[in-house]
Amino acid sequence: MARRTNWAAGLAADATDRGNDDGSTYGGPERAILAAVDISRRTTAARYGRSETLPVEESLAELDRLSTTAGAEVVATVSQRLEHPEPATFMGQGKVQELRELRLDLGADLVIFDDELTPTQQRNLEKGVGCKIVDRTALILDIFAQRARTREGQLQVELAQLQYLLPRLSELWVQFSRLGGASSGGGGRIATRGPGETQLEVDRRAIRERIAMLKERITGVSEHRHRYRERRRQDGIPIIALVGYTNAGKSTLLRHLSGAEVLVEDKLFATLDPTTRRVSLPRGQQVLLTDTVGFIQRLPTALVAAFRATLEEIDQADVLIHVVDARSPAMLAQIEAVGRTLDDLKVGAKPIVTAFNKIDRLDPGDVRGLGMERFPNPVPIAAAHGSGVPEMLGVVEAILDAQSDAVPMSVLLPYAAGALLNTFRERGTIATEQYEEGGMLVTGTLPRRHLDAFRPYLVEVPTSRG
Repeated sequence: MARRTNWAAGLAADATDRGNDDGSTYGGPERAILAAVDISRRTTAARYGRSETLPVEESLAELDRLSTTAGAEVVATVSQRLEHPEPATFMGQGKVQELRELRLDLGADLVIFDDELTPTQQRNLEKGVGCKIVDRTALILDIFAQRARTREGQLQVELAQLQYLLPRLSELWVQFSRLGGASSGGGGRIATRGPGETQLEVDRRAIRERIAMLKERITGVSEHRHRYRERRRQDGIPIIALVGYTNAGKSTLLRHLSGAEVLVEDKLFATLDPTTRRVSLPRGQQVLLTDTVGFIQRLPTALVAAFRATLEEIDQADVLIHVVDARSPAMLAQIEAVGRTLDDLKVGAKPIVTAFNKIDRLDPGDVRGLGMERFPNPVPIAAAHGSGVPEMLGVVEAILDAQSDAVPMSVLLPYAAGALLNTFRERGTIATEQYEEGGMLVTGTLPRRHLDAFRPYLVEVPTSRG
């Protein structure tokens, strides 16, 4: 919230920063009031055969963390229980007036709502409360804009912001849009005849042109990634993707396994751009481990669509490691949110290892109460210091063994054939290595597609798998 990172954010802010009616000015962190309507949000847990309710208190606590991550100072929270949101103002008129008075008392600069508002609701709330109104989607988009580091990530964030902004322009520019595109013949309605094309129409056309250009650039990036992934696939190195709720510990796990200098911070969406590193499994097989963007409750649709090129890393993965924050009071709802997003990406059927992280911060009784056995391939871990991580990798290894058409073999490789030895170590699983007079005697398993390269050096291939 503290800075504007691109053209889309600047245009949106220019349209909405109309000034507070108490004359306050922005200096330092913006002071924010959080607002929510409790409509008994219930997540559907068909994936795991149960339903979980996310209490409004938990949702507001998450919104508090999102707001802090964006750079705001939270000064109060307000909620109202309704059967359904009010069509015009989301909250009831009495609660809107209460918000106005609270904002004046606390000198707040903005109100952040824990849902996506319609353009009309946002405009009516700004008039009723007298300050800038930000909804949950705009807040997350702002955080992504701050966190994107790569050019691809910045393009994707800007596309999502523009797609969010376009249908809201009519309301954002409502005070400037009274001059309609009248013809020289005097057509048009009373009080709408004017100098032709309005600023609203100019902005709409500019945004549509920008969206088209961004989609073209992102398509180019996606095609480049596809070619890179095809080469990687031909190399035969299995791909493991880390997925999970934001701040569950994915980056911490990647750093522990690979030594990668990735940002590890106790904030939501601390890392945004994907990072891939090579990691060895317990028996020596090499895999590529990719850390992907974290998920969240009600992840904006525009972001899911815009980041599809990046999230294709998940689609290409052989195994998913779902990192879960085991100490979170909203753990089940967070698992549900990740499951729904994976289903939206059509990758929910992939093999999943459920890594219950931060287990070291729980009492033994609390660990038993997690019900880990309900989830696919559960493993308790503590990524910060590595407890349980070898067991987790062992489960991944077993899944890959079951997937691969691995051939058991023994080969006598000349000492000069170091490249073949490296291939065996990286693509296969080595049981024994022995130094012999004629070379290195290696026993283990290797994917069948590599068999031809090793055939001249075979000492034994079981006839049943020949």
